Amino acid sequence: MEYRLLGASGLQVPVLSFGTATFGGGNEFFKAWGSTDTKEATRLVDLCMDAGVNFFDTADIYSAGMAEEILGKAIEGRRDKMLISTKGTFPFGEGPNNQGSSRHHLTKQVEGSLKRLKTDYIDIYHMHGFDANTPVEETLRTLDDLTQSGKVRYIAASNFSGWHLMKSLGISDKYGWNRYVGHQVYYSLANREYEWELMPLGLDQNVGALIWSPLAAGRLGGKYRRGKPHPADSRVAQGGSPVPEAVVDEEVFYNIIDALDEVAEETGKTVAQISLNWLIQRPTVSSIIIGARTEEQLKQNLDSVGWNLTTEQIKKLDKASEVPTVYPYWHQRQNLTLNPLPDFYK
Repeated sequence: MEYRLLGASGLQVPVLSFGTATFGGGNEFFKAWGSTDTKEATRLVDLCMDAGVNFFDTADIYSAGMAEEILGKAIEGRRDKMLISTKGTFPFGEGPNNQGSSRHHLTKQVEGSLKRLKTDYIDIYHMHGFDANTPVEETLRTLDDLTQSGKVRYIAASNFSGWHLMKSLGISDKYGWNRYVGHQVYYSLANREYEWELMPLGLDQNVGALIWSPLAAGRLGGKYRRGKPHPADSRVAQGGSPVPEAVVDEEVFYNIIDALDEVAEETGKTVAQISLNWLIQRPTVSSIIIGARTEEQLKQNLDSVGWNLTTEQIKKLDKASEVPTVYPYWHQRQNLTLNPLPDFYK
């Protein structure tokens, strides 16, 4: 397993990490992801550890805390051998103060996550989304206090816009507080908007990308084909997709599938493995969060490392997945000498 530094930190993370949103199945949305119990979760954790994947991602809201509880039981007795990431910010429980990135909510959520995970520290703690109601200074000072206390070791953002992240980094630098070293983002062949601003920001500020839904909620898993109905057992069909149907352009998507099929024939790899390998080779990417409901799915995803697509194959996939940019990016790209693109083809 390849390990990479997470942004401007000294923390080495595997290029593949395991997401636990499939643990629990606490409501209809998460049941569409999976309903992995403790025994099954322990087996999946075992397979990950055997492959060198020692990084496990979860969140307080995944099945209302059940995913954290199951993960805590699955890692019991070997906590020191792994990295754990969890998240706060989104609604958890009832009442006006049970959401957001205030000192009140974050302190409460960290304590709850520690209890559910049966640990006394969180390796990477994410703001699950940007809270526009709470002063950024309050959020970052709280995160700095949590880091100084030892309950959190590194902090990261998730689903921020460019100005959200840059403002946060600037305030951390101004006061000498711990800064976000990672940004958990949606990025896949089906949707490459991350490249427009967040990737250049990540390069400039040395913020590592942690990729969620790298297979676009299963769309790039190999079951979707042009002219055929969506698989009935898919998260999209069952209403559990975190990637809205409207943001995936159908014609572009099937052009991507056609290109993936061509590369699959050339390489002998699966569509899912090629989709993941393409991401592994993109700038700023520190780790890709893979999920699996079954051992077979996990083993297939684990085989996306240890080899590389050729530059020609990457260019073929890039061409198939390219879409027009929105303003101001189309305007900036009229002069690439002033606004050069990231180097995708080293």
